[in-house]
Amino acid sequence: MSTKASKKIAPRQKQRMPIWLPLIIIAGVALIGLTLISNGGNNQSGTATSPQVNGSPALKVDQEKIDLGNVPLGQTVEAKFGVINVGDQPLRFTKAPYIEVVEGC
Repeated sequence: MSTKASKKIAPRQKQRMPIWLPLIIIAGVALIGLTLISNGGNNQSGTATSPQVNGSPALKVDQEKIDLGNVPLGQTVEAKFGVINVGDQPLRFTKAPYIEVVEGC
């Protein structure tokens, strides 16, 4: 008579979710909620103004000129400015906007 050793098969344990995963999800949802509340649910930047031009769109820039001084060749510079439509019609670009860089001024 042969004797076989019986093997006990242990039930697999469920893998537990790491504790940090729900915390990250909750923090992300809270961050999105705070962002929506601070913006008032409005995706437009800036404040609402009454149109300055009637019957057509009009572009207004907060700075017409940005002086970066002397910039050494090869150095990257960055400048930011705001643009807003002050007309009462939608502003649409039919061509890609361009920026003119004036040297020696």
